[in-house]
Amino acid sequence: MAESTRRVTVLDLADAKRRKTPITMVTAYDWPTARLADEAGIDCILVGDSVAMVVAGRPSTIPATLGQMIYHGEIVGRAATRALVVVDLPFPLQHLGRRRAVAACARLMKETGCQAVKLEGTAGQADVIAAIAAAGIPVIGHVGLRPQAVHQLGGYRMQRDAGPLMADARAAAAAGAFAVLLECVPAPLAAEITAGLDVPTIGIGAGPGCDGQVLVFHDLVGLSLGRVPRFVRSYADTRGSIAAGLAAWRDDVRAGLFPGPAETPT
Repeated sequence: MAESTRRVTVLDLADAKRRKTPITMVTAYDWPTARLADEAGIDCILVGDSVAMVVAGRPSTIPATLGQMIYHGEIVGRAATRALVVVDLPFPLQHLGRRRAVAACARLMKETGCQAVKLEGTAGQADVIAAIAAAGIPVIGHVGLRPQAVHQLGGYRMQRDAGPLMADARAAAAAGAFAVLLECVPAPLAAEITAGLDVPTIGIGAGPGCDGQVLVFHDLVGLSLGRVPRFVRSYADTRGSIAAGLAAWRDDVRAGLFPGPAETPT
């Protein structure tokens, strides 16, 4: 997507699909990571409910609350001035009826300043997606591996049931989703879904045939503390650099080398 100083919009993403220009998206949960992603020219920043795992050390995304998403979303919303900011609707709000889902999404937009929301769901949530879109709230559907349903799906694994996956993606788009995120879907199937939708697809563990790609910031820069999924490519060794810096500072303090003359006020 062409570099610009103005805010990326949903129309820009639709145009990127038409032009076959790949879309970039990364997660961010705080001011420094959002600012770095924004300055790097990333198209979309996702404030994911993965904050429960990446930042809070939880075993799944399920514990993330609406209050936490608003807190982190507001920080990211202030830090990013160019990227389209998307905030996840946390479990189980998309399953509690259209009115509650719309009210929660409205809070996300009003209190964070984001430009869109994302929700996990199957074709069974099409009415919820339609209600959110009808309220003037841009929404991304999320199909394939749905971390909020990890226990129902039997773990974090590839989703291969082509019929339901295609139906879920088509239902989300037909209901008004402006994009569909495909997670852990075999590459040939993800490419088929992408070709069959008028709206962009954004893949994570879904191969190169999607209209865009998303990764977790910490995985992308080598800052992950747990197992890194196979579909991740780390572009930096941030964890190693931080560990080396901390160890060097510790050793200097113990040796009486810090603070030195340059760091000592007179």
